Amino acid sequence: MSLNAAQHDAVNTLAGPMLVLAGAGTGKTRVVTQRIAKLIKSGTPADRILAVTFTNKAAAEMRDRAMASCGSNRAKRKPWISTFHSLCLDILKRHIARLGYPKRFTIYDRGDQESAARATLREIDAGEISLRPGDLLAIISSWKSAGARPADAARIAVDDREHIAAAAYRRYQLSLKNSAAVDFDDLLLLTDELFTRFPDVLTEEAGRFDHILVDEYQDTNGVQYRVVKAMAARHRNLCVVGDDDQSIYSWRGAEVQHILRFNTDWPDAKVIRLEENYRSTGPILAMANELIRFNGLRHEKSLRTAQPGGERPRILQFADAEAEAAAVIEEIRAKLKTKQAEPRDFAILFRTNELTRAFETELRKRDVPYVLIGGQSFFDRKEVRDVLAYLKAVSQPRDDVSLLRIINTPARGIGRQAVSKLITQASAAGKPVWEVMANGERSPGISEFQALIDRYYKRQHQPKVAHLIRSLLAETNYQRELERLYSDPNERASRWNSVEEVVNAASSYEQHAAKPRLADFLREVALDDRPAGNEKEKELARNSVVLLTLHGAKGLEFPHVYLVGMEEGILPHQKSIDLDDVEEERRLCYVGITRAQQRLTMSFPLARTKWGKPRPTIPSRFLFEMTGQADRIPPQRKVGQGKLKKSSSQRKRKPAKR
Repeated sequence: MSLNAAQHDAVNTLAGPMLVLAGAGTGKTRVVTQRIAKLIKSGTPADRILAVTFTNKAAAEMRDRAMASCGSNRAKRKPWISTFHSLCLDILKRHIARLGYPKRFTIYDRGDQESAARATLREIDAGEISLRPGDLLAIISSWKSAGARPADAARIAVDDREHIAAAAYRRYQLSLKNSAAVDFDDLLLLTDELFTRFPDVLTEEAGRFDHILVDEYQDTNGVQYRVVKAMAARHRNLCVVGDDDQSIYSWRGAEVQHILRFNTDWPDAKVIRLEENYRSTGPILAMANELIRFNGLRHEKSLRTAQPGGERPRILQFADAEAEAAAVIEEIRAKLKTKQAEPRDFAILFRTNELTRAFETELRKRDVPYVLIGGQSFFDRKEVRDVLAYLKAVSQPRDDVSLLRIINTPARGIGRQAVSKLITQASAAGKPVWEVMANGERSPGISEFQALIDRYYKRQHQPKVAHLIRSLLAETNYQRELERLYSDPNERASRWNSVEEVVNAASSYEQHAAKPRLADFLREVALDDRPAGNEKEKELARNSVVLLTLHGAKGLEFPHVYLVGMEEGILPHQKSIDLDDVEEERRLCYVGITRAQQRLTMSFPLARTKWGKPRPTIPSRFLFEMTGQADRIPPQRKVGQGKLKKSSSQRKRKPAKR
């Protein structure tokens, strides 16, 4: 396929700073690889070209495609194409001794980091209640990504926890240095320090290249930005490619300002806009363009399709989350049954992982093959397994596997030796652990556990299963267990949301069961939770409906996309609403829309169950914006306000019934 005018301009502009604004589906990778090939064919020695990106996979693909484009020019010399971290590691191997480190150093993995952080907190007498090792590492990582060193930390700390972290940061770094070790963030930070403190090192490293290309420039953090800018300052042959409208990783340090201010950093930069989209139909792109224009800070551009026609995206509303999942999966199943599409043609996109539960349930119920990318299956998550183990033990205390899983979760003073003794006695007597426990020695912890299981065993036949689960969770204080295990507040919230989904599943079961009982609910869950182990499913593993988060969907494309859970508090996420900053959430929605090639369906439930009780939802403001109804977004976004007007095609669609 020949290059279009904008692509041709980007490939053939071989000198000076250049910003290539590559919209979704506009052939970005093709432009980058062909530009590398063009530089080589035009006489630039291949090894004088540096191209950096963010993943090993992307770097390998870029390398292969660039060399393939060179044809007969594939010589012994090759361009340096790598990740930022690989580039910086190479630089440190040559120069780290200048910073007082031995030439042979170790890169700490997560476990090593946590050990060092724990020791550091002990040294400064910071109890793990005030700051845990994981908390400390998260704060230090955010500082390092921004280029803040220990001397800067105390000045930029904003609360007591960060001031403790600032005191620990210096000791943590010293601990690593004394152990001849660096962490992953140090690869970038120490390279930046080398360039700042030792101009001769910068001159040597920058002098190795005549051209620098940076892919996904919108995802660079502060340190990556400075390293690239320093290395390109001499020859000024810097080409950056990216899309500010797809900048969705601020939570891991990316700063969209880098691509927005490129013209300020390089006033003579040439700006080329790739706007011809080869992925999506015109109606899909029209909605994407309409949505993203509501972002105030962005480079002006508008995608246009390279293919005529196309179906207008649908917006569907359903009675509740279960109805939404049932309708979506039934529609997919119907298309598969009539051979209109393959399973791999469908993607269901979520803002957060806990939304997968209802969809996984429906996919399993209808025997539709699926794969969850970038996350565990809902039914495989530790917290879900823990809660189900409690319920199984309550329903049948003789279930040793379930009983032993939660005998000391949360901790109640039953140690490993005590558990081992119980197992040995049960095995020798040929009895379940529960019976041995009842007749043997009873420590306070075992007595407490027995009493708990016995109380709920007597209540298991009550019809209010969701209420029983809520009560059990409260009495065991399982939420405190999650707080103990996971230092990251976002991870704690996500895992607690998964626990909530078990309660929601029980509530849904109650609504359609003639005589609700805990044992029957567990049997229904067991059907949902059956392993995908037969040969047919193995064959279909690579041809499956794809479930993944919007963050995980970036860079992918599918003929049919379902963007579900389009409601306030989910997309945009409640955290961004609270901060009155939804621009990145809008970019995330834009990314989801532009994954669709032929057909896009967006949906939301009119009510979502919270702890077993239905709560009205509010349609996402993004739905109003992309359909030209922004003036109807409720100012206070109160429950019950802001219903979307339906198009003629949407009016015919009623909420799905189960």
